[in-house]
Amino acid sequence: MSAEAVLDVDRADLAHPWPAPARRSRLAVSGRAIWVVLKREGIRFAADRLRVVTGLLQPILFLFVLGSGLGTLVKFGPHLNLRTFLYPGAAAMSVLFTALFSAGSVVWDREFGFLREMLVAPVSRTSLVVGKCLGGALVASTQGVLMIAIAGLANVPYDGVLMLTIFGELLLLALAVVSFGMLVAARIQQFQSFMAVTQMLVMPLFFLSGAMYPLSNLPAWMRVLTRIDPLTYAVDPIRRAVFEHLQVPPALRARLVPGISWDGWHVPLGLEIGVVAVMAALFMAIAALEFRKVD
Repeated sequence: MSAEAVLDVDRADLAHPWPAPARRSRLAVSGRAIWVVLKREGIRFAADRLRVVTGLLQPILFLFVLGSGLGTLVKFGPHLNLRTFLYPGAAAMSVLFTALFSAGSVVWDREFGFLREMLVAPVSRTSLVVGKCLGGALVASTQGVLMIAIAGLANVPYDGVLMLTIFGELLLLALAVVSFGMLVAARIQQFQSFMAVTQMLVMPLFFLSGAMYPLSNLPAWMRVLTRIDPLTYAVDPIRRAVFEHLQVPPALRARLVPGISWDGWHVPLGLEIGVVAVMAALFMAIAALEFRKVD
């Protein structure tokens, strides 16, 4: 389906998504709007195969090129290689940049005038933001599925529980990142500016998340920054899940996956996931408020 056809379908759905608005509840109207926006994200993603390939290129380079190259210097012994350690960070990276691109498409819609048509549709702007966030999260987690499919190349076992756990954690991360991107996109007029701002914010967060190194034995200033980095609470649960399914000596596991601690208190896994969930809900709520002010 061409881009013009997609836009024509979306305009029709948003302008006349039901035959008799008065007969539908507000919840049904909002649900319909969320579904339309979510479906549009899926159609756009399926029609852009190049986006799928380019979205995987960076994490694959990170995992196999960087992992294999530095693996000649970093030795964990016969039980583990560097690619396996880097796999959680590479999986998070695949979701991270795809989710940002999904949020950035709002800026494209603004430049081409389609965003205005969405905003004047007879639906709440909150439902449009929710639909965009959910659609972007599902699209980004599709990239995560592809990373899960190649897990064996990084010596990560194909265990059903592990695969489902990684997917769920990547989906939550994608929702948080898309919601953050929507918050940033609410006031930005040009796509180039959006990418510059998000790269300036996200790249430091990624490098401080522990995606490339263990969280143990860090300098004091870096330890503080990793604890206040939201991405740390997304990468650590994935790495925990992976290492629970590996045959690694306890001492090595404690060194490579020490978890997150707050002033000596070890943060439980559920709380780490809860931090990411709260951040996703907070960013989405603020983004919805910001889009209510957009003309």
